[in-house]
Amino acid sequence: MMREITAAVAVTATDPQRLGDAQQLARRLALPFVAEADPADGAFVALLQYAPDGLQLQQTARKKRPGPVWVDFVSGAVAHRRKFGGGSGQMIAKAVGIKGGLRPQVLDVTAGLGRDAFVLATLGCEVTLLERSPIIHALLEDGLARAQADAEVADIASRMTLLPADSVQWLQQQAAESFQVLYLDPMFPHNDKSAQVKKEMNLFQAIVGEDNDDAALLEAAWPIAEYRLVVKRPRKAPAIEGQAHSYQLLGKSTRYDIYTRKKLA
Repeated sequence: MMREITAAVAVTATDPQRLGDAQQLARRLALPFVAEADPADGAFVALLQYAPDGLQLQQTARKKRPGPVWVDFVSGAVAHRRKFGGGSGQMIAKAVGIKGGLRPQVLDVTAGLGRDAFVLATLGCEVTLLERSPIIHALLEDGLARAQADAEVADIASRMTLLPADSVQWLQQQAAESFQVLYLDPMFPHNDKSAQVKKEMNLFQAIVGEDNDDAALLEAAWPIAEYRLVVKRPRKAPAIEGQAHSYQLLGKSTRYDIYTRKKLA
């Protein structure tokens, strides 16, 4: 089961050739379709719009509106990190257990915009992504489709499997130790000063609402991990209540709480 949409969102297209796609998506998500929409109009909190570059989520009604949020695995910051991000020396790689030729199978239970999952897939991991928000899932689905059609990153995208699911409910139905590594990045105000991160966080909280089930998520996730469970947190944020972590990896603004069951092999 996916989470219900909590704020007023309409589907439209700034690209006239995608109006049919917009109508189809509106029916699928049970959202209103608007043939022509003005972002300055406050009738909706946001517009889910097909632009020439892909599916975007655009906040509305503010005089100084931030740009749209979308999933781009081909260009921009994600491409720069893919080419110059440090490979297996990155902290996230160490956290999930990438070492030498070892590339664990990862279940990302809080996919968001899929950036961390894409990094892990770039490094060779098979990654399954769970996303419970229908709107964010649609953005991810569109971004993955564009990546699969791009020769430079198609092989990376082929290692990413996206599922629409409420993570807690989905995990409770899985067999024990059915994924080698579980990865959690619950929605939390990361200590990141960039306008992009603030824009995404504010928009997601308006659309999806607050996440208040971290403890339930950790409890449901732990039995599914065969080797380890990794939780990404702001460096100074409290640990999730419940299971005690085994050790931590600390960065300048981010840390990884690592819960180990047995040594990766």
